[in-house]
Amino acid sequence: MKQLWLTARLDIVESLRARWFMIYVAVFGGIVALLFLFGLTESRVLGFIGLSRLLVTYIQLTMAILPIFVLITTVRSVAGDREAGVFEYLLSLPVSLGAWFWGKILGRYIVIFAPVFCAMLAAVLIALIKDIDVPWGMFGYYTGLLAAMAACFLGLGMLISSIARTTDMAQGAAFMTWLILLLFLDLILLGVMIQGRIAPELAVSIALANPLQVFRTAALALFDPQLIVLGPAAYVILDAFGVTGYKIFALVYPTTLGLLAASLGYFLFRRGDLP
Repeated sequence: MKQLWLTARLDIVESLRARWFMIYVAVFGGIVALLFLFGLTESRVLGFIGLSRLLVTYIQLTMAILPIFVLITTVRSVAGDREAGVFEYLLSLPVSLGAWFWGKILGRYIVIFAPVFCAMLAAVLIALIKDIDVPWGMFGYYTGLLAAMAACFLGLGMLISSIARTTDMAQGAAFMTWLILLLFLDLILLGVMIQGRIAPELAVSIALANPLQVFRTAALALFDPQLIVLGPAAYVILDAFGVTGYKIFALVYPTTLGLLAASLGYFLFRRGDLP
């Protein structure tokens, strides 16, 4: 455990000095600042007003930005160290491969999740100062959703990084992964699948295998419990899960997917040729 925490601390320190982290913090901090600046808390959409409206917009923007940020920066982790010859130096130190691998995941998770959560927390503090009602239930669920999203794409990023032999290959694979997930976002292919006489349940299951679609649908479920904007697909989802069940599924499935991907990455990492 000591080796794991030391590795995590080292990764955090390195990330804090990295240029990408400064951009990462500026992006999410800037989003909250701009949303307040443009008076989004004073607008009303579908009955949502005040901080609720801001949080809805924030989570939608985060779902578009966070995955690609996490994938591109994380895939450089193992692949970058392999190219830099860090592994040869690592093997000469009393640090186990497990402590190094999971320590990097822990440190990177803290670095990834903290700015996103702190930006949302800053919005809550500003709302309290301005005497704006805070929807604590929505804030708590969105916090869990962001934590699950970070875990999911961090695990996928570590898996890609463990497989790729070079940083360029890792970044290319990360971009392709993000692009493929986008193709299935908003149930884009659902209509084509149903027209091809595929059972609606199978089509929706394929769509919900996409973590991006799971996050987006869960965010919609908070202010549209009947998921009217999804059309007929909503009946399949609600019949299978129910509103509460789907909200739980949206937290458990992406987190499990990220852990499984990270575990597979660790297995391949241990069996691979480190140098």
